[in-house]
Amino acid sequence: MAERKSTTRGFKRTASVLSDRIRKAGESRGFAVSRLLTHWAEIAGPDVAGIARPVNVTYGRGGFGATLTLLTTGAQAPMLEMQKEALRTKVNAVYGYNAISRVRITQTAATGFAEGQALFQTRTPASEPTLAPEILASASQAASPIENDDLRQALERLGRNVLSKSKHQ
Repeated sequence: MAERKSTTRGFKRTASVLSDRIRKAGESRGFAVSRLLTHWAEIAGPDVAGIARPVNVTYGRGGFGATLTLLTTGAQAPMLEMQKEALRTKVNAVYGYNAISRVRITQTAATGFAEGQALFQTRTPASEPTLAPEILASASQAASPIENDDLRQALERLGRNVLSKSKHQ
C-alpha cells in the first residue's frame, strides 16, 4: 500500500487552523462576533454603516451583556449618540437575545491614532438622468395648477419619475 504524499509540505492555511477556535470562542460568549463585522451594513442599515463601524466587543465578568464599541468621526458622534438605543435593539434582534447591553462610541480606534483612521463610505448625490423634453413639459403641466410651491415641485418630481419609468418599460 502506497503512502499518500502531502501537497502542502507541512503547511496549513491559517483559516483552517483557526476557524474552529474562533467559532468556539465566539460561541462561548453567546454569539459570533464575526457576523457583526461581516454583516454590519445589513444590521445597522446603510445610513449608520456609512458613518460608523464596529471596532470592538468586550464582555463583562459573567460573559453576557457585552459592550459594542463603534468608531465614528467627530462630526457624526452626536448623531450616532442619539441612535444608540435603536442600534442596540437592531443588533440584539439579529442574535435573538440581549447580547449587547451597551453601545459605546469612540472617535479613535483602540489600536491607536495612526491605525485608527476612520474610512467611511461617503454618499454621493445621485445625478439625475437627462429626461426627454416632452416628459419634463408633461410633468410641469400636470403640476401647474398647484399653488403651493413645495407641493408643486414634489409633484413635478413624482411625475417625472413616473413618466420616465413608463417610457423605459
